[in-house]
Amino acid sequence: MFVLRNVGKLIFGDSSKESMIEIPQGQLYLVRPLSPKGYSELIFKDAAARIRKTNQEFQYQLVIQRAYEEGEEELLDDEDGEDAESAALAAERDEKTFLLDESLHFRSEIRRGGEKVLAWRDLSGDPGDLYEFVCDNSIDDGQVQAFELTAVQCQYERKHRKNHTTATTQDLAQFTFVDEPPIPTASPIHSPTRSPKAVSPVHTMPLNTRSTANSALRREPSPTRNSRVTRDVPVQEEEDEGPTQAPPVAEHPEARSIMAEEIGELHLFDFISGSFILQDPTVKAAVSEIGNWRYYLQIRNEDKDWLGQEIIADINPVFNFEFLSCIFNAYTPTGDAYSWLLRFKDEATLLRFQEGLMQALWEQLNEVKWSKTKEDDRDYVLEAFQDLQMNDAEEAEEEEDEEEPEEVEDDAQRSEKYDSDEEVDDVVTRDADGNVNSQLAVGYKHDRSFVVRGSKIGVFKHTPNNNLEFTTNISKVQTPKGKLFSPKKVMLHAEDTNMILQNESDPNSLYRMDLEYGKIVDEWKVHDDIQVNTFVPESKFAQMTGEQTFLGLSRNALYRIDPRLAGNKLVDSELKQYVSKNDFSAAATTEQGYIAVASNKGDIRMFDRLGINAKTHIPALGEPIIGLDVSADGRWVLATCRTYLLLIDALQKSGKNEGKLGFEKSFGKDSKPQPRRLGLTPSHVAQFQHETGAPLAFTPARFNAGEGLSETSIITSTGPFIVTWHMRRVLKGIKDPYTIKRYGEEIKADNFRYGSDKDVIVALPNEVNMVAKATFKKPTRESIATPAAIRGHSLGGRRSDAGRIGTRESAKYKLGKDDVVNSPY
Repeated sequence: MFVLRNVGKLIFGDSSKESMIEIPQGQLYLVRPLSPKGYSELIFKDAAARIRKTNQEFQYQLVIQRAYEEGEEELLDDEDGEDAESAALAAERDEKTFLLDESLHFRSEIRRGGEKVLAWRDLSGDPGDLYEFVCDNSIDDGQVQAFELTAVQCQYERKHRKNHTTATTQDLAQFTFVDEPPIPTASPIHSPTRSPKAVSPVHTMPLNTRSTANSALRREPSPTRNSRVTRDVPVQEEEDEGPTQAPPVAEHPEARSIMAEEIGELHLFDFISGSFILQDPTVKAAVSEIGNWRYYLQIRNEDKDWLGQEIIADINPVFNFEFLSCIFNAYTPTGDAYSWLLRFKDEATLLRFQEGLMQALWEQLNEVKWSKTKEDDRDYVLEAFQDLQMNDAEEAEEEEDEEEPEEVEDDAQRSEKYDSDEEVDDVVTRDADGNVNSQLAVGYKHDRSFVVRGSKIGVFKHTPNNNLEFTTNISKVQTPKGKLFSPKKVMLHAEDTNMILQNESDPNSLYRMDLEYGKIVDEWKVHDDIQVNTFVPESKFAQMTGEQTFLGLSRNALYRIDPRLAGNKLVDSELKQYVSKNDFSAAATTEQGYIAVASNKGDIRMFDRLGINAKTHIPALGEPIIGLDVSADGRWVLATCRTYLLLIDALQKSGKNEGKLGFEKSFGKDSKPQPRRLGLTPSHVAQFQHETGAPLAFTPARFNAGEGLSETSIITSTGPFIVTWHMRRVLKGIKDPYTIKRYGEEIKADNFRYGSDKDVIVALPNEVNMVAKATFKKPTRESIATPAAIRGHSLGGRRSDAGRIGTRESAKYKLGKDDVVNSPY
């Protein structure tokens, strides 16, 4: 008798509960028909094959899980020990997961002797390498047919982002891969059925076996040789997956004026090889105005139209003068992203193209003519979009003198389990009201994190061994008059004893929650006419103290709020109000209390105190700024836009104010601070969007924070990816100075644990995790494509524990009608 080791990937919940279909017994092989490494390797002697849902819509996994003879699991447990690292290694050893994508060419065969085999490509191996699951003799034909049909349906849903019930037979038949060569024999004790040379990734051989899932899609066999069967509808012969092909070009709009037109060579990023492939050695790239603040990029030669793309922020252009190139993204009408590279003959040509493209992008975003902008502001914009990163040779030198943390296995997530003794049917991960996690507040004074979910707040303790432990639940966020609301924004205050909350339906007031009692005790009317758009601490670490005042912003004003005042809480003597529409959107403060304010126009102002004009004004690049952070000493300002971050050095390097910050003294007329535009490379953006189907959209980025600590890292997220930049590598100009971690769902909020850059707290829609930054990886095809296996806390109920990560208490967390918090910490 065999049992499956209990090592499910918890981001998908209990794997036995989530499985859509399974084949309970078989053997897993890795077969390398063309490799000198050896023909075949037995991976799992006894295993089960499953297809499993993920928490991301239209994404499914093929899972092969090792089985054990009775008693063998306990024996291995004794060998592994109880530490998290051993458990993570065991999880990797005992389960193989594959994203169900058409690139796997998943298929099945039933051979003349009755052997039943599932096979799919090893995408990380050599050409021709296959994984093969050889079913046990007890598995009947119908089980194999049903399994492959389910895989076909899942691949259809992943590709087309819609339910397979909308598909025709012809649509599904595209994922059956009947024209692949026969699956070679897996068992290493037998010779392959043909010489290795005959097994080719190119479809040149007739198929002499039948594909079982296809029989579920067809009506009757064909009398032709090789036992081929006909489909209900004709299907084009499927060729082996080749390089990424350029999409068709739509009709171009009429150009009113040409802003740049240059000759260059055109390359397209290939998702399979991860490199740019030359498409045309001579093309003409033209930037034109098409009216109403709209602009267009067209690339063509004498015989062919290659590209037509409206110029918008999402094209994400990067200019590299070392290689005389511009890399950018283009999009099909269905939202598919492709990454292109234009290379020019000399720097002068690239400069002309850069100015034309950036002028078009800037005017499209700002709806102001480029010619009306100051020359130094134009230079600032152009500098920001240059590629400041160097080459890999520089990175090798950097890695020698930068001590890196010890690597941690991906599966070694550090979040505490809910309730391991609950029945599977009790597990609830979503609220009936549809609410999901929305905001995260990380404590400074006390090691706590607070997660907002609708009108509820979950409280989690940071344990000494770097875990999250559920503490309590504040189940009713309501005004003193008893009206429930979902906070728009929250901020910890007064040594983390209070939380300040904003109700979106009442923009002129704020509320104070006493965290000891878990209820709102005060309503503060800020001003009758001036609204609160956002609010921030009086200084970087003010929440570590008993400081009562803090700063507020409306769309057009910056002011201090003092809750101790009678009546309205706005301090009139410290109000700076603007007549023009500045549209303020974000603010941040330094340890000394200097203030940075950003706007939806994209500009940034620096103040040394409230109530006066800004000392420094940094012009806009075009995109609205949605988040702002400042290093404790005021040296670095970090702004978040939707498609990139902006890192600004506020220290003056020359002139009469040398050594002063832009908060203290104005920059000279000709000495604007050099911007560093932190973005993902266009090819990574294209891969992200190729995988998720969602556009780039960063969450507000933050430095790691802690009194007396230097800012060494930056964290943000987009969709299901967390991204961290290493400050030292950014400042040295190292290529691709960021690492990523992928989850199975969209990330709602993220931040570093206070006092550390090693631990990251992540809020997913229904989970909260603490994860080691050492588990983040360099962006590659594999790290972008494969969701991580995450354990998490569900604010909507409990998650069963399907693995042993350390020894911890279990914490029950079930939201009920009578939940009231009265648990001081």
